[in-house]
Amino acid sequence: MKRRLSAFLLALALALSLSVFAAAEGSASVFVPVRTYDGRFLDVPQSSWYYENISSLYELGLAEGQSASSFGPEENITIAEAVGFAARLRSLYDYGDAEAGPASYSGDGGQWYTPYVLYLQALGILDSTFDGLYDTYATRAQMAHIAANALPSSYFSELNATAVTVGYATRTFIRDVDDYTPYQQEILQLYRWGILSGSDAAGSFHPDDYITRGEFAALLTRLAEPSLRLTLRWDVSSVYSARDTTYEDLAQPGVYRPAHSLTDQSAIDSNIRYMLHRGENTLTLQMDPSQITTAAMEQLMGAYLDTIRLYIEQGYNAVQCTYSISSGQVTLSFYSSIFTSESLFASARADTLAAAIQVHDTLWQNGVITGDMTDYEKALAYFTWICENCSYDYRATASSVSHTAYSLFQMGSAVCDGYTAAYNLLLKLEGIDCTTASTEDHIWTVAQLDGSTYHIDTTWGDQTGTIRYDYFGMTEAESLARFQP
Repeated sequence: MKRRLSAFLLALALALSLSVFAAAEGSASVFVPVRTYDGRFLDVPQSSWYYENISSLYELGLAEGQSASSFGPEENITIAEAVGFAARLRSLYDYGDAEAGPASYSGDGGQWYTPYVLYLQALGILDSTFDGLYDTYATRAQMAHIAANALPSSYFSELNATAVTVGYATRTFIRDVDDYTPYQQEILQLYRWGILSGSDAAGSFHPDDYITRGEFAALLTRLAEPSLRLTLRWDVSSVYSARDTTYEDLAQPGVYRPAHSLTDQSAIDSNIRYMLHRGENTLTLQMDPSQITTAAMEQLMGAYLDTIRLYIEQGYNAVQCTYSISSGQVTLSFYSSIFTSESLFASARADTLAAAIQVHDTLWQNGVITGDMTDYEKALAYFTWICENCSYDYRATASSVSHTAYSLFQMGSAVCDGYTAAYNLLLKLEGIDCTTASTEDHIWTVAQLDGSTYHIDTTWGDQTGTIRYDYFGMTEAESLARFQP
């Protein structure tokens, strides 16, 4: 079972996927072609993989070529050339003209690339890192530094957040980049944005290799055009997926204590966890025969029923008791009063867990939940999902299925115990420890998030048509104050 990503994984930044395709995601392009490519670069045949990239650069006014008929796509690009391309791209973004920004620095003398350097430095995009190196070939790591800072980060969306998080942190992908690689964060950011995909199935980056003009052209067009960015489909689901999780996995193990007093809450809780962790629904206790009375059995059932409600995601809400006065043996059997047979309850439980796993995995796959999020942030994301995907069932009766998580996942409606059961199930799949708090008429979640205790009421959060986040992350005092006259 997947409990949570390791602390190592949570601390690291992001990775990729086994197949790559262009996806029209992210914000719309702000770049408009200013001319039509006329096939002037004779060393860029239409059959070449970089033809569309270089022709697009020309049409945007970003590329003039090494000569009127040559682009030099297979030649290594210098740092100066890379800076020139990046400055023209930024100027086009800022002014709608590739040369307008650098032109204001054209009177300062120096090399041909000086206006481009000064323009980027004035924007805080470039520092003195490359002083004295502009005529040398750019490494792929240096290219990443220039490219990742060329445009505002708000122009990009992190298409590949989960894939990069999981794949890089587990050293499954981009294995040739580590903490000692120059511009590590910029490299990873370009993968997140869908600008880079790597050179092989492992997403290798080769940070010390030189980059060609054709490769840099492809990178620039992905920076400019959201529809060309790459969604990276590596199968990293085995790390974050909750598939094959069982209800037994969700229960912390307890120690079986068959003999205990009627008021020993610690023993009752331990026995409940022992039973749930074993995937069972009955407990056999041993009592002093002289203490077995109707009143005592009612008290015992009440204590066990209150305790199993702490683990509401398991679906049990009722208990039966059989006992022998002669032997002192007491058997408690837990069930759901909502379903008319044991087989129906078992089927509903299975369907509920499968639906919750699907929600969990989908939120991870879509980057709503990521490895670098805190427990608080993850719990908030699931709170939002519950409120957006369920409505309160005002017609519910005491026997309605709306009292179950099954109703929320399968029908999109529930009452408080259905809301809370579904929410706690999602949190437990995330490895977040949670139980419940309740009054005579209401129940809600109590969760341990990043070392602190929070009260969370998904039901009340979903009562007004607008998500009420003030019912997320309450203190105990704030939560209980709601019921004070």
